[in-house]
Amino acid sequence: MPKRSLSPLHRATTHWSAGRRILVASVVIVALLGTAGLTAWFTTRGGKAEAGRSPASPAPSSPAGTAPKPSAGTGSVPAPPKLTDPLAYARAAAVMLWSYDTRTTSRDQQLAGMNAWMTRETKYTDWTAISAQIPDPVLWSRMADNAQHATAAVAESHFPSAFKQALAENPTAITEAYIYAITVTGKQTLAWKDSGGGAEDRAVTLAVQCRPSTDCALVSIAPSVAP
Repeated sequence: MPKRSLSPLHRATTHWSAGRRILVASVVIVALLGTAGLTAWFTTRGGKAEAGRSPASPAPSSPAGTAPKPSAGTGSVPAPPKLTDPLAYARAAAVMLWSYDTRTTSRDQQLAGMNAWMTRETKYTDWTAISAQIPDPVLWSRMADNAQHATAAVAESHFPSAFKQALAENPTAITEAYIYAITVTGKQTLAWKDSGGGAEDRAVTLAVQCRPSTDCALVSIAPSVAP
């Protein structure tokens, strides 16, 4: 039976890439009135930048942070839904992030499928944070050896209270980029060969972009859940 450590897809990222975190924070927070309380909320839940790294410095490169080639295929990863409701899109995105099947999908295919959900506005997209949900090639191979796979179900989604407060204070500020912070809760069910398996509650806060008359897209993921 594989160890629990073979389920890295359920781990939240420890921090956003510094440059993208600052940019997304500036859009979601500063654009929404720049409220001090909201800035503190987003900063503490967005993770801490690495010591000595300036906000303008690029994040270190990693294989997972490189966008996959479109020709890689997407395996069992579903195509992004055509939705204009940020809450609905966040629910679908959470299911996508919490689900995988190493029996039918390679690591490159998983990454390609996830990348299709991202906003194509390069100014805002934080692919490094999303791709960091995928384990390295060696660990993915070990998971595949054990036929590990996971499904997910969502319980609910909501706008965090600090985000709602800032939006209420300045409802027009969101129009700069139309990026919403959304917390999603649910359950992930894991299984592997020899009847191994388990389930656990999950929660994640996502940044989702939904411009008017345009399908929503994923921007980034935060490591902690806001109330």
